[in-house]
Amino acid sequence: MVVGILGGSGLYDLPDLSDRREEPLTTPFGEPSAAPVSGTLGRARVVFLPRHGRGHRLLPSEIDYRANIHALKQLGVERVISVSAVGSLRDDIHPGDVVLVDQFVDRTIRRTSTFFGDGVAGHVSFADPVCPLMMDALAAGARAAGSTRPVHRGGTYVCMEGPQFSTRAESQLHRSWGAHVIGMTAATEAKLCREAEMCFAVLALATDYDAWHPEEAAVTAGGVVEMLHANIERARGIVGAALQALPDARACACASAARHAILTDRAAIPADARQRLHVLFGRYL
Repeated sequence: MVVGILGGSGLYDLPDLSDRREEPLTTPFGEPSAAPVSGTLGRARVVFLPRHGRGHRLLPSEIDYRANIHALKQLGVERVISVSAVGSLRDDIHPGDVVLVDQFVDRTIRRTSTFFGDGVAGHVSFADPVCPLMMDALAAGARAAGSTRPVHRGGTYVCMEGPQFSTRAESQLHRSWGAHVIGMTAATEAKLCREAEMCFAVLALATDYDAWHPEEAAVTAGGVVEMLHANIERARGIVGAALQALPDARACACASAARHAILTDRAAIPADARQRLHVLFGRYL
């Protein structure tokens, strides 16, 4: 079992990994944010990748998401846990709470969120973007880790472009949609993981109330980091426990999500496209 961990703001390493080694590599889509680090955590082989790069150098829309997800695929990853800082859009989701989201509203417009194109047309189902078995494991991990703060199962994540935080009007609009949390990265990762036939789930850490709460200060970068530092060990504990709860075999539809995705006549697919997509879709080409 090989599990990828995408670390976000505040989670830049997994110090509990044994047999650590860096895995410098390149991908057909460019360089990942940093060289992934592989190792062992419990019974799982883990590949950790900080999405913002070492030292948090990359804005959400500067991240090469395709390179990151492809790098994990090259290293044999079949399941991905995305650890993400989010703002709460609900009264009952407080800073410090954990949310296991299962839906997305993607408002990004500046980033590429598909491996298809440039000679190959493909479409995958994305109605249920989070793997239910992965979410089960994260919920079990939260219980096993003895989390003292609420863990909310289910919810909608609004993915905004950033890097600015929301205006008050935007925050109220997102609340009117019935959304639960807001962030800047996870929807793009979810789309690419689905195309790459990797199970995907989000461990969302609420750090603030965005800009809608009449009795709370609007979100600031400093406030986000302060709350993350207070909760990052808990997040590591949940991830570690979730790895032990994952079944060895994948009994979900994620593993064959792209089986019928490619619409392009195979004879019309250019050689360079076949090479670019070989790791992802070689068995279908």
